[in-house]
Amino acid sequence: MKKTFERDTKLVLQNGYIFSGFSFGARGQAIGEIVFNTGMTGYQEVMTDPSYYGQILTFTYPEIGNTGINYEDSESDDNIVNGIIVRNFSNNITNWRSKISLNNWLIEKNVVGLFGVDTRALVKILRKEGSMNGIITPIDFDSQECFNLLRNQPKMEGSNLVTKVSTTKQYDWNKMSITTFDQRNKVAKTKNNNLKVVAIDFGIKKSILQRLASYGCEVIVLPYNSTLEEVLTFNPKGIFFSNGPGDPSTVSEGIKLAKQLFQIGNIPMFGICLGHQIFGLALGAKTYKLTFGHRGLNHPCGMSNRIEITSQNHGFALDAESIPSDIAEITHMNLNDKTVAGLKLNGKPIFSVQYHPEAGPGPHDSDYLFGRFVSLMLETC
Repeated sequence: MKKTFERDTKLVLQNGYIFSGFSFGARGQAIGEIVFNTGMTGYQEVMTDPSYYGQILTFTYPEIGNTGINYEDSESDDNIVNGIIVRNFSNNITNWRSKISLNNWLIEKNVVGLFGVDTRALVKILRKEGSMNGIITPIDFDSQECFNLLRNQPKMEGSNLVTKVSTTKQYDWNKMSITTFDQRNKVAKTKNNNLKVVAIDFGIKKSILQRLASYGCEVIVLPYNSTLEEVLTFNPKGIFFSNGPGDPSTVSEGIKLAKQLFQIGNIPMFGICLGHQIFGLALGAKTYKLTFGHRGLNHPCGMSNRIEITSQNHGFALDAESIPSDIAEITHMNLNDKTVAGLKLNGKPIFSVQYHPEAGPGPHDSDYLFGRFVSLMLETC
């Protein structure tokens, strides 16, 4: 007979470390790259961010689940994490918006959870040795077989995961959630200003679409492999390149499209996260994998005495030395490690940032960037 507090699940890392704990959520196995997020709030948005596709997410905040899950805040309906690891989870829900417990939501979404492990020790390993593949599995599953599975698990480098999360069909977006700050009345528009934006979906978050809509944009979302001709068919006033998972250097369709649009050069463009990296690659720059990535809600970024506290979720970065200075200018740096956090093309209405100004979740220091994008479109109307 099983004891109530008997550890029944383990995490096996590819470097040989094993952490034992307790299962919650869906039962079974989850395999993927183990990463960590340092945010203290917004676990629902974090777990449903498509940029985490293919990964197992460790929360550094010690207790997750006390606000449950609602039906408004998810960033994606299906493209979510492979599994989650927490110090403790709560079934005691204390939020009026909650519709389902975290545990039951994980079961519904078939996401494996592990709790009762020393997440501080785990994060120290990841910070020292880098993000690595791991597997959550029942504790009686043979550890040697786990290592065999991990040896055959693809690394994030060279993995094109955009194909897994991008929409396959065009759709329009005009929804705003009840928590969205509506800026439409603050945007100077005339009846002749049709702010039609084509958003290229590499794994786009709903909160990004909500911010664009909140600034008065009419958003048309297209698949990642859309051609130049398909984009220009809509006669857009602006073009947006979204966030997304995986290795940016593998997204050849997006890089090709960005190059072609740069050559045209008179349509305002805005890129976030993976979109920012694609902009850099289209300029001829290179990307590289960070040791453990940037995933959290308090990353300082800035340049020239202006500092923004930003929300971030990425495992790759642009190589600053490879960015052609005669074509583009670095506008923001991550002040923690001096990695590139922002670009703009010289003489063209095109810019990008590595972080997430939509703040889903996170601080709103960088929301002005959506306003900048709109201003560039209004100038060309």
